[in-house]
Amino acid sequence: MLMRRLAVAPIALALLAACRGGFRLDRLGTDPQVLYAAGMDQLTKHRWENAILVFEKLATDLPARDTLLPHVQFNLGTARSGNLEHLLAAQAFTKVAENYPEDSLADDAMYESGREYQKLWRSPELDSQYGTTAQATFRTMVAVYPDSPKRKEAETQLHVLEEMFATKEYLAGFYYLRRKAYDPAILYFKTVVNTYPESMKTKDAYLRMVESYRIIRYKEEAVEACAILRKRFPTDAEVQKTCPPEPVKADSTGQVPKAPVVPPAPAPVRKP
Repeated sequence: MLMRRLAVAPIALALLAACRGGFRLDRLGTDPQVLYAAGMDQLTKHRWENAILVFEKLATDLPARDTLLPHVQFNLGTARSGNLEHLLAAQAFTKVAENYPEDSLADDAMYESGREYQKLWRSPELDSQYGTTAQATFRTMVAVYPDSPKRKEAETQLHVLEEMFATKEYLAGFYYLRRKAYDPAILYFKTVVNTYPESMKTKDAYLRMVESYRIIRYKEEAVEACAILRKRFPTDAEVQKTCPPEPVKADSTGQVPKAPVVPPAPAPVRKP
């Protein structure tokens, strides 16, 4: 049915070209095929506002079970995204996934919804509400559509979001550290290393924890954090400077134990 509808596209485009004096929605009539083709034409030309007008009208006028509706909603989301209306775009894409979960566009729509929410969280310093929504959307998409071609892209965006969340927690901890509020600073740094252990901010969070522990004279905690740093980042110059190798302790006789001597392997016996 959809292919039969799109077959009238050349006629619709001819009618659209006949609308002299600029785009006029009221000149297109009410035929869904004509309107859809006109909307796609405006979408292709990046005339976002015109495309939004067309697809909004179709979304309102078409019957609830019309097979064209998923495409209309998806294209409405695309047009709103192009027009930088990211929240409205996300809502349009979400309608596709929620109302037509079996449609071939459902997984794409859920991915695009996550991307639109992600665009609304532009920096870790800002409120992370939309970042949290984006993260939940990508996770749901991966769970519901594990075989989707968009799965790898969704997982990549999840990694990007996790780095932003880790950075947000680190910056909060650093804020308290600069103000000598060491207890809350340590709590934020612990969140980084425990919740996002593979993030790029993990090393910095451990280093700031060591700094905080030493200032408030929590010696055992500082030693423990240094041990983790040396194990995870053995060749890092900053780690080596902050947490140099611990000196070898003397035994009960006052002697520093020497490293055990490993005897050389016996020479192979040649057979005659």
